[in-house]
Amino acid sequence: MTKKNFISSLPFKLFLALLIGIIFGFILSEFDGNLLCKSLLNIIVTIKYIAGQFINFCVPLIIIGFVAPSISRLGSHASKILTFALIIAYVSSVGAAFLATTAGYFILPFMNITSQTENLKQLPQIVFELTIPQITPVMSALFLSVMIGLAATWNKSEYTIKLLNEFQQIVLSIVTKFLIPVLPILIGTTFCGLTYEGTITKQFPIFLMIILIVMVGHYIWMILLYSIAGLYSGKNPFNVIKNYLPAYITAVGTMSSAATLSVAIDCAKKSRPTLRNDMIDFGIPLFSNIHLCGSVMTETFFILAVSKILYGNYPTVGNMILFCLLLGIFAIGAPGVPGGTVMASLGLITGLLKFDATGTALMLTIFALQDSFGTACNVVTDGALTLILTGYAEKNKIPEK
Repeated sequence: MTKKNFISSLPFKLFLALLIGIIFGFILSEFDGNLLCKSLLNIIVTIKYIAGQFINFCVPLIIIGFVAPSISRLGSHASKILTFALIIAYVSSVGAAFLATTAGYFILPFMNITSQTENLKQLPQIVFELTIPQITPVMSALFLSVMIGLAATWNKSEYTIKLLNEFQQIVLSIVTKFLIPVLPILIGTTFCGLTYEGTITKQFPIFLMIILIVMVGHYIWMILLYSIAGLYSGKNPFNVIKNYLPAYITAVGTMSSAATLSVAIDCAKKSRPTLRNDMIDFGIPLFSNIHLCGSVMTETFFILAVSKILYGNYPTVGNMILFCLLLGIFAIGAPGVPGGTVMASLGLITGLLKFDATGTALMLTIFALQDSFGTACNVVTDGALTLILTGYAEKNKIPEK
C-alpha cells in the first residue's frame, strides 16, 4: 500500500478521528468553564447526536437491503441455512458465556477490586435535536427481511427478487457515499466526549484489570472461532480476519454492531473468495443482530465481579449455568446498539441473580466502560461464523447465487 493510499484508507481516517477526539477532549477539559469551550462542546455534542441519528436511520435499510435479497437468492436452501445460522450464533454466545464464567470463578478470588465511579463531568445539552426516526425498528427490519426473502423464494416471485436486488444496490450506494464518510465524525466526537467527561482518565483505571482480562478472553474466543471456521470450511481463516481492522476500529468508536454494519460488510467483501458473496450478504447483517458473543462474555464476567464486590459472594454455579443458557437466547433478541445486551438481560440480572438497584447500576456502568471492545469482538467474530456458513453451503453443494 502506497503512502497516498494509506492516508486515504478507512483505518487511517478512523485512527486519526479517534486521536483528534481524545486530544480535543483533554484540551476542553483543561479549559473547562471557558465560554468558548462550552460553545465548542455544544457543537461537538450536537454533531455527535446528528451523526448517530443518521447512522441509526440507515441500519434498517442495510438489513432489509442485504438480508432479504440474499435469502431470496438462496432458493430452496434458504430455510436450512437460516436455521443453521441461528444455531451457530447461539452456540457461540453460550460458549463465550461459559468461558467467562469458568475464568471468573478461577481468577476473581485472587483479585481485590473496589468501586469509585463518581465525580465525572457532565456534557452540555445539544444545541438542537434533529431527530431522524428509523423507518422501522432493527428487529422488525430483520424479521421483515427474513419473511419477505423466504416468501419470495417459496413463491418464485421473480419480479420481487429483481426488485430486492435493485434495492440492495441502492442501499450499497447510500453506505459508500453517505454512511462511511460520516463514521469518522461519530468516532471523533464520541471520544472527545468520553475524554472530557473523564471516563477514560478516571473510570477506566478502576476496572482496568478486569477489562484487560475480558479483552484477553475476547481474543481467545476470536482465535478459537476462526480456527474452528477454518477447520470446518477447509479455508484459511487469516484471509478473512486480516481485513477486519477497519471494522474493529469502527466498533470500538461507535460501541454498536449496528452502526458498524456497513464497514463490516465492506471488510467481508474484501475476503472473497474465501467468503462466498451470497453468504456475506446474508450472514454479516444477520449476525450483527443475533451474534453478540463478546458482549455476552463481558457481561458474564462482570456479573461475577460485581456480585463479589457488592454482596461478598458469587452466584451459585447452578444459577450461572442457567443464566448463561438464557443469556444466549436474550442476546439473539438484543439490539445491536451500545449496551443492548445488558439492557435486554436486565430481567435475568434482577430476577435470577437477585441484583438490587445498586448492583444493576454498577453493572451498567462498568459494562459501558468496555462496551466498545465487546462490540468489536462481536463484529470480528461475525466473519468467522460467515466462514462457517460458507463451508456449510459448499459441503451441502448449495450453488452460489
